[in-house]
Amino acid sequence: MSEFHEVRLPARLAFGCTGGVERRTEIVTLASGFERRTSPLALSRRRYLIATAARPLDEVAELVAFFEARRGRLTGFRFRDPADFKSCVPSAQPAASDQAIGTGDGTRKTFPLTKTYGTGPEAAVRPIAKPVAGTVKVAVAGATLAAGAFSVDPTSGLVTLNAAPAAGAAVTAGFEFDTPVRFDLDRLDVTLEGFAAGRVAACALVEVRV
Repeated sequence: MSEFHEVRLPARLAFGCTGGVERRTEIVTLASGFERRTSPLALSRRRYLIATAARPLDEVAELVAFFEARRGRLTGFRFRDPADFKSCVPSAQPAASDQAIGTGDGTRKTFPLTKTYGTGPEAAVRPIAKPVAGTVKVAVAGATLAAGAFSVDPTSGLVTLNAAPAAGAAVTAGFEFDTPVRFDLDRLDVTLEGFAAGRVAACALVEVRV
């Protein structure tokens, strides 16, 4: 059985979700009062809680079916983070100049999609492995490429150009994307709130590496 299904959790089942970025920092306080801080995680990880509000029983049944089809924690799936699903800010439309994804060397044609948070040497670069099909725009040296001039693998986030960019040419991209997650529980509890409404106990999702 596949460990990841290329299917997105329906947005209506995630209304009211909470969650966001998680970092893990280990801190050792020395006798002098100074601290040594390290992190075992090279990349941040995202966690979410969904299904916290009462909803129609039909939606409860839909979530239960989605959970069953993923076999609980066994299989990953796509999730749209309501606060972070574009190469730009949520209120804007992706543009081909949004994110730097590489520099041409005259021979290389394939570039992985990434999203950069912050600027300068302190910036965090996040791999984007689950772009939304049909949303990716690419530019080379500032010139936006036609749709037929490149291809995108929506299951890995790899962009392949038909022609290798010249040495030193900046390759940029704009896109929408999903976060790969899995359920972080193997039991789904449902409470009947009325004749036609129910509530699923807070349902945890956690980001996975793919």
